[in-house]
Amino acid sequence: MILYPNAKINLGLSVLQKREDGFHNLETLFYPVEAKDVLEIVESGGLQMHQYGIEYPGDPMDNLCVKAYRALAADFDIPPVEIHLYKKIPVGAGLGGGSADAAFTLRGLNEMYSLGLSDDRLSEYAATLGSDCAFFVYNRPMLGTGRGEILEPVEIPSLEGYEIKLVFPPYFVSTAAAYGGIVPRDKRVANGENVDTRSIVEILRQPVEYWKDSLTNDFEKTVFAKIPQLAAYKDELYAQGAVYASMSGSGSAFFGIFKK
Repeated sequence: MILYPNAKINLGLSVLQKREDGFHNLETLFYPVEAKDVLEIVESGGLQMHQYGIEYPGDPMDNLCVKAYRALAADFDIPPVEIHLYKKIPVGAGLGGGSADAAFTLRGLNEMYSLGLSDDRLSEYAATLGSDCAFFVYNRPMLGTGRGEILEPVEIPSLEGYEIKLVFPPYFVSTAAAYGGIVPRDKRVANGENVDTRSIVEILRQPVEYWKDSLTNDFEKTVFAKIPQLAAYKDELYAQGAVYASMSGSGSAFFGIFKK
């Protein structure tokens, strides 16, 4: 079976508060985009993982695709498989490529072996693999809250008539580094900062042309402070005529929304 796991962008990303478990509560709108990896799953005599394309650090057998297989194999009698992954979505770019690969592995195995798992059940497996992994089971615009694993479909103004341009700066941003300087919204409000506390959905329901002044990604301030060169990529997208531009997730990829 051949699958094409796609990337996502974040339309707005607010870090609301730090949780007792050390994670943060977030609010974001996950939106699927066309950048894709290539994933092939074939039955095999033993579990194998092969990676091609963009170099992916670490042992291939620690890949999220393998963890996805093992999660299902723990509950279902499925045979070993050989997984071939051609990486085209950059790693550490805030586009969710690894999470997409894992979710599509779950989806592929569910179809190959007629497991009969619903999207909601698959999303439960996906949520154990990564905070944004469950989104790729549904793969349509979804509001993400909690760590990003609590999902709700939402209606926002159609982006039909617009095109999304992705830019991949040659910088890697670790999620841990991105969180390093984050001050959650509840702390900023308590400190007397003038913070827009509207929900992201409320902001997104305005015309796209209004997003520039109100739809923000909280990681930009932290990441730009660590890698000042990244701010120029966002500025360049606006200089090219984007009606909205932002860093995706915790970076370092950027996207611009342009009228066609």
